[in-house]
Amino acid sequence: MKQVQAKEFTGRHMLIIMVLFFGAVIAVNLTMATLANTSWSGLVVKNSYVASQQFNENVEAAKAQAALGWTPVLAFRAGLMTFQMQGKSGNQIALESVTVVFRHPVGENADRHLTLERQSDGSFKTAETVPNGVWTIEITAVAPEHPAHFTTRRLELSGGNIL
Repeated sequence: MKQVQAKEFTGRHMLIIMVLFFGAVIAVNLTMATLANTSWSGLVVKNSYVASQQFNENVEAAKAQAALGWTPVLAFRAGLMTFQMQGKSGNQIALESVTVVFRHPVGENADRHLTLERQSDGSFKTAETVPNGVWTIEITAVAPEHPAHFTTRRLELSGGNIL
């Protein structure tokens, strides 16, 4: 019967184990850092201190806006957005301008800034279609002798229509 000799654990074996272990750790860290850097930044506001200082002003503006009782009405047909503002009694509010920012909930690459064009009936309409997907839209409507009216909505478009 032949005797099997046990192989000796040498410094070379330890070196190989250490290089493989730390190489795997570094590779995973680089992969995760790259993925984090190329995805959504997570940024909600550029300067949280300044945003906190404006909080009370924003609350007062929201209360004043709610007191007006205006209701934003938006519709999508074939990917084109139509917008108008209705008063408490259902009458249409005459607006000077309407701007809309379409934001993807994750990622800033697909964000779109649109200025809507006034139509003959007093409503506003996009000149370009908005692609399908989930969007957070921020609407700024300016009416004469009133502060700007801000509306934020989250919606999903499919086939050019709201789901």
